[in-house]
Amino acid sequence: MTDTAYTVSHNPAQHRFEVAVEGQFAIAEYTMPSPSVMRLTHTVVPKSLEGRGIAGALARFAMAHAREHQLKIDPQCPYMRAYMEKHPESHDLRI
Repeated sequence: MTDTAYTVSHNPAQHRFEVAVEGQFAIAEYTMPSPSVMRLTHTVVPKSLEGRGIAGALARFAMAHAREHQLKIDPQCPYMRAYMEKHPESHDLRI
């Protein structure tokens, strides 16, 4: 079920990207240590939703957001760091 499209949104007040699935939220949190750097700090997908490609959807959205806003990414979250390592198209975003 990894090809399902998820609607990810940006919640700037909470400093996170989020997607609601089956009444639960999966999130990717970030901080902005400088105006040009987005530090991805934590990704959470509820256990009952794991394995559906939700974290990947959050990562793709975060990368698109960074690109759209000319930001570099500091991937402190282990998931986001691994995602960026596996996806060469994101390498130019990394600080």
